[in-house]
Amino acid sequence: MLKYWAIKKYGNKMQKTLTKRFGEKAFYSPSEVRSTVYKFDFSPTYLPLGYILYLAPEDLSNVMGQEFPDVDPIQYKEEILAFLDKKSYQGSLLQLAPLN
Repeated sequence: MLKYWAIKKYGNKMQKTLTKRFGEKAFYSPSEVRSTVYKFDFSPTYLPLGYILYLAPEDLSNVMGQEFPDVDPIQYKEEILAFLDKKSYQGSLLQLAPLN
């Protein structure tokens, strides 16, 4: 259950927290996402998910290549969505933009 709730928190609470801290934006910087994860008790295990959800596409490829070179963002997103589908999750994470 811990994994489910940690992932759900990224989709349901992180946007509100980022908006409150940095204003409403289409995308946030890697440092804004990272600092929010650590300051507000989001599970750092799912930091790649935070990047996928809240970084601009050009920032995503750079940051993932540097911080998580072994993680393919497209495959990671598919694994998260498959996990949530098994749990019958109906929240905002199911509307992730394609990473093609």
